[in-house]
Amino acid sequence: MTNTTTELEALLMQRSLTDPQLLAAADAASDFRILPDATVIKIGGQSVIDRGRAAVYPLVDEIVAARKAHRILIGTGAGTRARHLYSIAAGLRLPAGVLSQLGASVADQNAAMLGQLLAKHGISAVSGAGLSAVPLYLAEVNAVIFSGMPPYGLWMRPASEGVIPPYRTDAGCFLVAEQFGCKAMIYVKDENGLYTSNPKTSKGATFIPKISVAEMKAKGLQDSILEFPVLDLLASARYVREVQVVNGLVPGNLTRALAGEHVGTIITAS
Repeated sequence: MTNTTTELEALLMQRSLTDPQLLAAADAASDFRILPDATVIKIGGQSVIDRGRAAVYPLVDEIVAARKAHRILIGTGAGTRARHLYSIAAGLRLPAGVLSQLGASVADQNAAMLGQLLAKHGISAVSGAGLSAVPLYLAEVNAVIFSGMPPYGLWMRPASEGVIPPYRTDAGCFLVAEQFGCKAMIYVKDENGLYTSNPKTSKGATFIPKISVAEMKAKGLQDSILEFPVLDLLASARYVREVQVVNGLVPGNLTRALAGEHVGTIITAS
């Protein structure tokens, strides 16, 4: 290990940060997972929170019960209000970075509302630098809430077409799971998982219980259930090598997924 560290330090002092030998030496360093026994769950904005009490209250009860046995980071989506903001801002010809800030404000609102609903159970919402306190919250109450939008703001990488921010709350929650080295990433949506086409509009849609990133792209499904950048993030991830998509409107689905059951669709890196 000492030789590896010495070699890496020497390369960092002498080479470009994109040098192949330097990258290989950095990749050879031992892994360190910050929160290896925690799970990130993403509560959809449009699919769950926008439905109000009927959808949110049962999920809140399920989270409260589940945190007795699981350590969970709860990310929130943005949803319909963000889409309304995007439509206005895009019509005004504002750039992706501005739309990113607007979308983040809605995900923040959803995190705040979920935080109030869970406050009596000691589960708090954190934002920005507050993510550094996540281990403390998990140690005390086994759960914490955060806004799912990644904080790129004006630094959002523009999409190849249009001005809608490509990295939104699906991507933001995945990045939290990957950077903390969490054991699982679960997306809570309003569908049973991935289908061959949109089940809301296509009667012939077929359910897909498990699929790889490459298979999804080959079938043209890269933007059908998750934001398409998530697939590239998953393919290059070191720790989180699969994600699970479950229907949060079905009681018990989240609990079963947290327990490791194959509920919904599992998307694998390879």
